[in-house]
Amino acid sequence: MKLTYDPRYNIAYIRFREKSENVETIQLSDDVNVDIAPDGSLYGIELLNANEQLRREDKGKFLLINEATGKQSAMEIFSDAVS
Repeated sequence: MKLTYDPRYNIAYIRFREKSENVETIQLSDDVNVDIAPDGSLYGIELLNANEQLRREDKGKFLLINEATGKQSAMEIFSDAVS
């Protein structure tokens, strides 16, 4: 899995695997698109206006939690210089 962010266009993409040419994009809202394959498997999620969406609750930090062990790992997605 890979999370990318492009500050030039303010778009984030969460990729679960490499795209194939048969990917269909479904627009869930003005700010969220989901890429799926014909078999229903998920390829990725595109966040438009990502800066606002990713900063809402955790102020731009990505928190990975292992539910089985309770172990947490945090990573800052945005620095204060990125707006």
